[in-house]
Amino acid sequence: MQRLSATVRLHRSTLQFEDAACARLERYLAEATHALEGNPDQAEILTDLEQAVADQCTKRMRADQGVVTLAELEPALEEIGSVQLPGAAGPADLSPRDTARPLQQVSEGAWISGVCQGFARYLGLDVTLLRVIAVLLLFVSGGGMIVVYLVLMLLLPYAPLRAGGPPIGKIPAKCREFAGFVRGKFSAATS
Repeated sequence: MQRLSATVRLHRSTLQFEDAACARLERYLAEATHALEGNPDQAEILTDLEQAVADQCTKRMRADQGVVTLAELEPALEEIGSVQLPGAAGPADLSPRDTARPLQQVSEGAWISGVCQGFARYLGLDVTLLRVIAVLLLFVSGGGMIVVYLVLMLLLPYAPLRAGGPPIGKIPAKCREFAGFVRGKFSAATS
């Protein structure tokens, strides 16, 4: 008999991990626990870290996929980053901006262009919350938010598409083409 996967509870999420991914996750969490020894907020930070791992793995899994593999776990852990040792160069704070992610549009999972998706990844927030805020600002600003969104769409660079990632929708693909066209025209006009 050989065990192929393990069920892991990460804060509020329960996921199936293949054995190699489960072993890697255990090492990662053990390193984080060791790095946070003596920190009065250790339990809270580890809980947040577990939830971040669950969210990042879920985001990377295909809809028909039931088990998290190393292919999803490694990039998730890389994006989250490691916990800094107390007294080291940086604080042991796990805020989203500590991972030095650039602010970019993310086409995968986007509804229009990926501006909200990019801000959600950069700020470490739920994209639904940012979309609701954007719609509220649209009504409050009397439509002025459309201009802000278009400017952001043209100014923010696009995150590279992940190999083997989910296909991007028609509207985000067209927005990506349009932004590239406008940027090309603008750079040609200024040269």
